[in-house]
Amino acid sequence: MPTVQALAQLLEAAAPLAYQESYDNAGLQCGDPQAEITGVLITLDCTPAVVAEAVRRGCNVVVAHHPVIFRPLQRLTGANEVEQTIMAALKNDVAIYAAHTNLDNVRGGVNDKLAEKLGLTHPRTLAPQNGRLARLTTYVPNRPEDQAADLASRVLGALYAAGAGQVGQYAACSFRADGLGTFTPGAGTQPAIGQENRPETVPETRLEVLLPLHRQAAVLGALRQAHPYEEVAYEVVKLENTHQDVGAGLVGELPGPLAPAAFRALLKEQLRVPVVRFTAFEREIKTVALCGGAGAFLIGAARAAGADAYVTGDVKYHEFFGAEGRLMLCDVGHFESEQFTGEVFRDLLLAGFGRTFAVLFAETPTNPVHYDC
Repeated sequence: MPTVQALAQLLEAAAPLAYQESYDNAGLQCGDPQAEITGVLITLDCTPAVVAEAVRRGCNVVVAHHPVIFRPLQRLTGANEVEQTIMAALKNDVAIYAAHTNLDNVRGGVNDKLAEKLGLTHPRTLAPQNGRLARLTTYVPNRPEDQAADLASRVLGALYAAGAGQVGQYAACSFRADGLGTFTPGAGTQPAIGQENRPETVPETRLEVLLPLHRQAAVLGALRQAHPYEEVAYEVVKLENTHQDVGAGLVGELPGPLAPAAFRALLKEQLRVPVVRFTAFEREIKTVALCGGAGAFLIGAARAAGADAYVTGDVKYHEFFGAEGRLMLCDVGHFESEQFTGEVFRDLLLAGFGRTFAVLFAETPTNPVHYDC
């Protein structure tokens, strides 16, 4: 059976921990990484009641969106719900894994699922992050006797497999240029080309690829493994380019324009919400920005993107003024905007492990907010 560690690796391949915000605490919260999985219970929040449900339904892993341990614990005495949750999990050998802002900040995560529920087309990241990419440059011999082996393609293939060469929806992206490389093998070396203490000039191909910074170690390991040279010459340069697939929020288009009231009716129906708090807006809604959870920090980005409506949760009174009459700001509630995150977890687990263990949605209600409509 797959282990808890294998589950963590699968989820972190889709939502790398490197993409979580600095204040966050995503990852394995408690549990034995080597324990074999008997079943997974998916929830937005993990509480003592959720742990009890996991035990009752034969699941020894809880996968949650919100971390239970958000700040360092100083003691475990059961004095509050966080401590009670961890104590119950440890007592019953239940592992707890959380994917939070790292799942918010990747495509295919929380915001793509919300956009899917609203039927948005052409979704793109609302606030892409910069400083997440690097350029790798290396040099591969390109002599006539090397061309039959196509060394450049072999090296590039290894780099692609390790996570390099992806630009948006385009894979296997690279740049090549031919030139001459010079070197003199020192005493005790075992050069792939040339002899000790003899200067060499070798036709070489310069290869350049982009890579996500969090994959740098893996990509360099693949480079050294695939490269024919004993000493591999390479450069890694961090870029300030924005990473179009990493960042907060999404923006997309409705299939057709809707009157503001009709759009709010769509929100209520598709998100199963009884109440939408909103700002006055007169024009039709076509372009929609959104952010699951507490997304008031993106109101300005939604305006700049030309959105007619911005959908999020946890908007405070004074933050509503940020709409400035230029868009309809809609607060559907924190829980309500993230309630479909479990479908993301389910799809990732089923794609990675098939049906080797049960993947269940928690039936325990965890939304602390109730409405009297």
